Amino acid sequence: MALGQRLEIRQGQSLVMTPQLQQAIKLLQLSNLELAEYCEAELERNPILERDDREAAPIADADGPVLQSAPGERADEALSRDDFSRAADMDQAAHDNMYDGDLASKAPEAPMGGNLTDWTTVRSGNAYEGEDTLESTVCAEASLKDHLESQLSIAALLPEDRMICTALIDAVDEAGYLRADLKELALRLGCEIEDVQAVLGVLQGFDPVGVGARDLAECLALQLKARDRLDPAMEALLTRLDLVARRDIGPLTALCGVDAEDVADMIAEIRTLNPKPGLAFGSEPVTPVVPDVFVRVGPDGGWQIELNSDTLPRLLVNNRYYSAVAKDARDKDARTYLADCLNSANWLVKSLDQRARTILKVATEIVRHQDAFLTYGVRHLRPLNLRIIADAIQMHESTVSRVTSNKYIATPRGLFELKYFFTASIQSIDGAESHSAEAVRDRIREMIQNEAPKEILSDDRIVSLLTADGVNIARRTVAKYREAMRIPSSVERRRQKSPAGSQAACR
Repeated sequence: MALGQRLEIRQGQSLVMTPQLQQAIKLLQLSNLELAEYCEAELERNPILERDDREAAPIADADGPVLQSAPGERADEALSRDDFSRAADMDQAAHDNMYDGDLASKAPEAPMGGNLTDWTTVRSGNAYEGEDTLESTVCAEASLKDHLESQLSIAALLPEDRMICTALIDAVDEAGYLRADLKELALRLGCEIEDVQAVLGVLQGFDPVGVGARDLAECLALQLKARDRLDPAMEALLTRLDLVARRDIGPLTALCGVDAEDVADMIAEIRTLNPKPGLAFGSEPVTPVVPDVFVRVGPDGGWQIELNSDTLPRLLVNNRYYSAVAKDARDKDARTYLADCLNSANWLVKSLDQRARTILKVATEIVRHQDAFLTYGVRHLRPLNLRIIADAIQMHESTVSRVTSNKYIATPRGLFELKYFFTASIQSIDGAESHSAEAVRDRIREMIQNEAPKEILSDDRIVSLLTADGVNIARRTVAKYREAMRIPSSVERRRQKSPAGSQAACR
């Protein structure tokens, strides 16, 4: 076959995502903090945009009028269901068992509220009544690093040892553990490993007792040594903290060479120690989660869904400034730049408005489906998936997924991520309505909390009890849910609640 060049005309369909559509999709999945940062960057980049400092006006329901930056503008149809559809296609365990053995408490289930009303609005004003003021700001506590450096400043050390100790302090995490390899640290500082180990011994003598330990066993050993209780039996016990976590008295008696009563006393003493001594000092402030949506009980007993206007950036297009500048722009590049800024500003304002309405739509439909949860509690949480919400609001599943990511809703039951309400379903035996996986997990948690010490429930027994209540669940599913809730097995719980284990816990 001969090779050559030729021209061909072909007709076909393809999706071309414009920069504006990409921006709209990106805005949907941003959290309120990320959205604020994005809008600040746009305000600096685009001279046509300006911040709207006026009081927020309510956004109407999904079918109502849309607020625009200029008269006569309509909501752009580029954020339709089809566009989004196409675009979418494009040693800790031992510590936990030893010190966190108590199960999580069950949330209260007092009845409240009623059915969902059709009224939706955007909340104006502050997110909460009586917000913290400057006078109520709490001064930051001294951090663990500051506390250690203050002790280093009065320690009698040579200059080179002081440098090593400073590097070691920098490698101590907020819990008080040393998270650095001594050999690598010695190589980086250009000193001998023996010098680093010697200075580490000095650091481990600082307050709080146990700081500078490299693992849980060393941290406990330092505290026991300070109490003059680190005898050979205790040292042997610290080598098998996994057995201590399970209260496995038999192997521990053979390991330590003492009787069961002494082992119980030793376990009780270990439980009085602090596994994370550094947490007693201040740390970096935690940024609180700000809800995007509020749900309240209305005057008629229904649910009122409101957007938190404090998390919604309010931007305006300064058409007057654009007209004044464009009139004097004689250069073609300047006119092109101004036109691009105007189009980008208009699209951003429309995208922000459409984002707010989409969040309101999704939240309203979620509340409609989970009304029983808001009224009675987690036991009445219904199975829900993205398709159900997407079909109800005539949008694509990917749109709902983006809207529910990193968005939070404040309800009378607490603060939840919107994705919390999407739970898998567990079939019912008698063909009745399916059960929510989250509700089944709560029932398993309550069963284990209320079990008697002499009647520890095995996974098979829990399956039998749930089956009697009409829940069709397998044993491996019960085990998976139990492990996800960090609840030990029936064997470990039996050891914990045995007379020897209870005696050790009390002491």
